Amino acid sequence: MTAVEIREPGPPQVLRAVQRPLPEPGAGEVLIRVAAAGVNRPDVLQRKGVYPPPPGITDIPGLEVAGEVVQQGEGVREPAVGARVCALVAGGGYAQYVAAPAVQCLPVPPPLTLEQAAALPETFFTVWLNVFERARLQPGETLLVHGGSSGIGTTAILLGKAFGARVIVTCGTAQKCAACRELGADVAINYREADFVEATLRATDGRGADVILDMVGGDYVARNGAAAAVEGRIALIATQGGNRAEVDLRSFMIKRLTLTASTLRAQPVANKGRLAAALKQNVWPLFDSPGLKPVIHARFPLADAAGAHRLMEADTHIGKIVLVV
Repeated sequence: MTAVEIREPGPPQVLRAVQRPLPEPGAGEVLIRVAAAGVNRPDVLQRKGVYPPPPGITDIPGLEVAGEVVQQGEGVREPAVGARVCALVAGGGYAQYVAAPAVQCLPVPPPLTLEQAAALPETFFTVWLNVFERARLQPGETLLVHGGSSGIGTTAILLGKAFGARVIVTCGTAQKCAACRELGADVAINYREADFVEATLRATDGRGADVILDMVGGDYVARNGAAAAVEGRIALIATQGGNRAEVDLRSFMIKRLTLTASTLRAQPVANKGRLAAALKQNVWPLFDSPGLKPVIHARFPLADAAGAHRLMEADTHIGKIVLVV
């Protein structure tokens, strides 16, 4: 099969199409003929050599795919051979075939194409886990999303609104702010022109945000505390702004804040299977109504994974980037 490998840590051009043996599905796995694969920022970090795959996972990048099941491993009854699925994988998505744990597969929602379905798993698993389970977002609460125009951000807007929250986002350009408002965000803050803490407090009549989804880290941690409501919950999912933060813990104590943090890739299959089941029960039925579909900014052929990475690093995209196999 054709797959994309990382020749050595470095810039996008280190990604190259090569021939690799087809993976064999192990017990509890299925083999998927990939139609499309999502591109995510962890793929960029892996390419740079700072986010290696977990032990025992293929070196081929790619954390989400959609396609057709062509083989079942031992003990698998569902999904069946021939089923159209999207799947969260710990690696191997940039290829014509990938082995995936059966419990991490979800049916392709009927209104969506395979390309659209490939843009679902990484962001929907992440947002559901961090916003709804760990940070316990409730209807009527205010959700502040940093990086509102990213794949994670656009998903958080869609799901936040679908479950009755008021959504505030931060973005770096007027165009991105406008796109987020068009998706349903109630307030979009251009962080290059306004302080998001002041703008959030102003938009909430001084109350602050109940839940904050943060992929920045660094000095945003303390600023999130200032922007949070009493009993607020801050969910940290990445540290694009730095791995270290200095925080006045007294301010967190006074507001009774919760700071929760997680990564997804290294979690056990059982955890990811539980998340898949929760999404199937709580979110997948929402695809029957219009409006809930992933935002795809650009599509690239598999062999041009380098071009997809260049676009992601340019940080001009709104929504997801997809490789078409």
